[in-house]
Amino acid sequence: MELLTINNVWMMMCTALVFFMHLGFALLEIGLTRQKNTLNILFKNVFIITIGLLLYCLVGFNLMYPGEFNGFFGFAGFGLDSPLTADGALDLTYNEGYTYWTDFLFQGMFAATAATIVSGAVAERMKILPFMIFTIIYVGLIYPIAGSWKWGGGFLQTLETPFHDFAGSTLVHSVGGWAAVVAVCLLGARIGKYKDGKPQAIPGHNIPLATAGVLILWLGWFGFNGGSVLSAEPGMTSLVLVNTSLAAAAGGVVCMLVSTVRYKNLDLTMFLNGILGGLVAITAGADQMAPTDAIIIGAIGGAIIVFAVSLIDRLKLDDPVGAIAVHLICGIWGTLAVGLFGNLAGGNQFLSQLIGVGSYALFCIVSSFIIIFFLKKTIGIRVSEAEELDGLDAHEHGMEAYPNFRLNEH
Repeated sequence: MELLTINNVWMMMCTALVFFMHLGFALLEIGLTRQKNTLNILFKNVFIITIGLLLYCLVGFNLMYPGEFNGFFGFAGFGLDSPLTADGALDLTYNEGYTYWTDFLFQGMFAATAATIVSGAVAERMKILPFMIFTIIYVGLIYPIAGSWKWGGGFLQTLETPFHDFAGSTLVHSVGGWAAVVAVCLLGARIGKYKDGKPQAIPGHNIPLATAGVLILWLGWFGFNGGSVLSAEPGMTSLVLVNTSLAAAAGGVVCMLVSTVRYKNLDLTMFLNGILGGLVAITAGADQMAPTDAIIIGAIGGAIIVFAVSLIDRLKLDDPVGAIAVHLICGIWGTLAVGLFGNLAGGNQFLSQLIGVGSYALFCIVSSFIIIFFLKKTIGIRVSEAEELDGLDAHEHGMEAYPNFRLNEH
């Protein structure tokens, strides 16, 4: 009983840290975009976490953990169970690491993250209503079905060499990243982003807020990865937190160095995204790596950010916050790295990691395309040119985030 209490308290602390990450995402996103769209972005982020929790309660949790199922789709019923004993006490036999309620809340915090990734990629030009509809479908159905394939005991878990994704480089970050790519392709670039085929900088309005957002995310990742141990077991928990921090630090430093050599300036936004790239990359294998492996994985993730951002610009995919580079490309790298480094390294594991990456790519691209394309052809997904130039705050919400402070913007 005492051990359960200790484990459960740790899991609830991690749940709070993952919840705190949503503030980090919001601050990062508003910091890297323009003042006139601040309220719109904050509205989306608040909507994602509120509707995400409700949907995960009503359908998502039992889609993701359906019990015995065919490995691809299962559903254990609507709503949460009431795990009580005959005398009305809480049934503590659910799990030695945490209670049923803690399990739901911890996993529910993860669920909303996938849509938050998409929010950053489509910032400053997507209508609020279609984004909300997309969030409901993607968080309520697509994410938990995808999650069941591994964490719910589905076909990826039952491969001869099971696919490994400790805390969600693919299950969370790439699931959001693939949808972000599809959404950006169907939306098109912001007005003024490309001139004569060349990308133009559209500076964010508050880099201090973006910096605060990244540091909050780094802190929250202690819950994201640390809680994925699913207990307070001291050895594994400590190793996971060390690996998480080392990968983040290596990602930031290497991204800063590579971007400085390439662009001849010390770009703070690259530095920040390098930290996030390292965090995303280590998330799949934080439980399997020695600290040196974590540094290498994070460092490669940081270097990837520089070249991924450049590639995305050349492809004319307008991603205001670098979400695709950070969450999708570094998510893929981190997932494949499990087969190259650490305790699971080997050809069979690498093949399983490839199967997992490919399975999620196919499912997420097809499902997100169907949802967003349908919305585009029915209610439309992009605001008008006038609305985009004036800012989404005024047109979508009828108010401003900073009513007493105006900035000349184009």
